[in-house]
Amino acid sequence: METMTATIERTTADNIAPAAETTREKATRYVFAGLRIALGWIFLWAFVDKLFGLGHATPAKNAWLNGGSPTKGFLAFGTAGPFEGFYHGIAGAAWADWLFMLGLLGIGVALILGIGMRIAAVTGGLLLVMMWTAVLPPENNPFMDDHLIYAGLLAALALVGAGNTLGLGRAWAKLPIVTRLPWLR
Repeated sequence: METMTATIERTTADNIAPAAETTREKATRYVFAGLRIALGWIFLWAFVDKLFGLGHATPAKNAWLNGGSPTKGFLAFGTAGPFEGFYHGIAGAAWADWLFMLGLLGIGVALILGIGMRIAAVTGGLLLVMMWTAVLPPENNPFMDDHLIYAGLLAALALVGAGNTLGLGRAWAKLPIVTRLPWLR
């Protein structure tokens, strides 16, 4: 009897077609994909501007490639609140510059390509929360600012599998190392 039940369950599961995607579900997938790419561009642009000093947030003379420090200016002079001493202590440290720049690059590329969404969400969320703690309380609100909103959006993007639409998420998930270590998805 058990064999017959297992056969029926397997046959039933094999014969059921996935439900057709509604227009709302499809639109939701594309909205999340667009938000993923846009947020990825925010991270990647910060990296590129700090690397080359394109004059938007970073003047050419302060470019990382010209010997500038991507963490020194803001962490030494722009921080305030309970964590100010911590941030002053790491301002301009080579390891902090490298971690910050590699983080911006890795998170930006992962989001734009739709790969490693879980890692991008965790590391990006951590970076954004640290940026939020650099200036407490925020200027325009007792506690909320865009860094926390972006961190929440990163979590949502990972949870809904936003890398699968307009991204390489499905192909990434099939890689042997990702199959073996699902936290890399």
